[in-house]
Amino acid sequence: MKAEVTRRACLTASALLGSALATGACSALAPARWPGTLDGADFTRGHALRDRRFPAPRATVQAAKLVIAGGGVAGLAAGWRLLDAGFDDFELLELEDRAGGNARSGRNAISAYPLGAHYLPIPNREAGALRRMLGQFGMIVGTDAAGAPIYDPYQVCADLDERLFWRGAWQEGLFPQTGLSVAERAQHDDFERTMAMFSAAVGQDGKPAFAVPIACSSQDPAFTALDRISFAAWLDARGWTSAPLRAYVRYCCRDDYGTEPGEVSAWAGVHYFAARRGWSGAETRDRELTWPEGNGRLVALMTAQLGDRIRPAQTVFGAARADDGATINVFDHHSGTSRALRTQAAILAMPQFVAARICPGVGGTKGFSYAPWVVANVSTSRHPRGPGVPLAWDNVSAASDSLGYVVATHQTDSGGDGPTVLTWYMPLSAMPAAEARRVMLNRSLGEWQDLVASDLLDLHPDLEGAITRIDVWRWGHAMIRPTTGFLTDPDRLAAQAGAPPLFRAHSDLSGMSIFEEAHYRGVAAAEAAMRHLGHPFESLLA
Repeated sequence: MKAEVTRRACLTASALLGSALATGACSALAPARWPGTLDGADFTRGHALRDRRFPAPRATVQAAKLVIAGGGVAGLAAGWRLLDAGFDDFELLELEDRAGGNARSGRNAISAYPLGAHYLPIPNREAGALRRMLGQFGMIVGTDAAGAPIYDPYQVCADLDERLFWRGAWQEGLFPQTGLSVAERAQHDDFERTMAMFSAAVGQDGKPAFAVPIACSSQDPAFTALDRISFAAWLDARGWTSAPLRAYVRYCCRDDYGTEPGEVSAWAGVHYFAARRGWSGAETRDRELTWPEGNGRLVALMTAQLGDRIRPAQTVFGAARADDGATINVFDHHSGTSRALRTQAAILAMPQFVAARICPGVGGTKGFSYAPWVVANVSTSRHPRGPGVPLAWDNVSAASDSLGYVVATHQTDSGGDGPTVLTWYMPLSAMPAAEARRVMLNRSLGEWQDLVASDLLDLHPDLEGAITRIDVWRWGHAMIRPTTGFLTDPDRLAAQAGAPPLFRAHSDLSGMSIFEEAHYRGVAAAEAAMRHLGHPFESLLA
């Protein structure tokens, strides 16, 4: 036990991305101490695209009427919408061996588990296309007397949904409930009242001030002006400086955006707290849909619908307009050859920094930046314990720089104390993104395992000897960062204004990497493509 304390002292939670990680301190701990894998998005294929290391096409072949390039949530949502409208002459090309983007999942002998996105809040009234899909997937099972959707209770997050380790004990919720001064509690109450006001606000254009998807948000300057300053500066201006409140806000910004409050646009910061108005019965409107594999459940259902229209291990490295449609250059990683596809239209469902490389006409990248993340799935022989309220789905420590962990077996466990998988999250926001990506790629599996274990064992000494496996997954460009000014950034606006026969679909266009935005952008691109191709449909968009 003494040796374990010494090891953890070398790699404290506060140094997760500090000098110990950056300089390789404690490198003697580099060998992996647990079984596990070090994996992530296919950096080799991604860097080959960055460096343009592909042979010229050997032949030109006729493809489907519509080609979707990219199989993340936006690309899959585009495919879902096409089939939903009766359009089936399309194919989807995916760089990775599996579709799903940052909503992919894994599985071991204990449970399925997320590799990234792990929940979907109950959608807003304005998210009609998303509700339609959830109904088809059996997640909406009816409507109540007022017409609000009723969700399958087994797919809504079970109690307890979240808890915080604060001053030596676990408490329900993510904001401290005890040990606050009068001034600290007053600031938090004022903050909550202000966010409730923003949630109820309607702009002069008749739209909600903050909505999901954000395309439904008001363009009233009274609200959009918030994009010109950072969230931290906006909080400062209102005198909201208490340490507990700022720690909570930091957690929220890093949770959804992978970014510090000093870089997040104040509009995006307020959006996090004010935009979600889940439309359902009172008992579920503020809840989340979640599954052991997280949003991998949604990805799997969309993927199953598309079937063999999905072509994995295909890197699209060129896209251009042609006289009668578009030409798509694609490299097949199985055959090692390139070919040119002729198609009538294409949807580029990929991040902006990728789209700009393969098709310069889609706009620039200056205003786009991306947050790197590390996700670890930690298998344990027993559930974590500790004083206070019992284990929740989402478990966060006020003393850690990580975002804590979710319990993969939460939806299926019957309250026992058997094996489980803890999905641990860490946005690398403590240093510039490019530097964090370099550090992330250079760390060994053993070093990452020690960082993860150190954080968990500081929180749960009872897990000593109970960790059986640690699998680490790295996301170099996990999500777009809604930095100050991004709402009106010329590059983002140019990317949205795609012209036929090339259409864009990605959460980048919204500036927020959340499922609802990716789904909306995929549906919007699919409808624009069908309109261009003359296929009749009734729009699902507000």
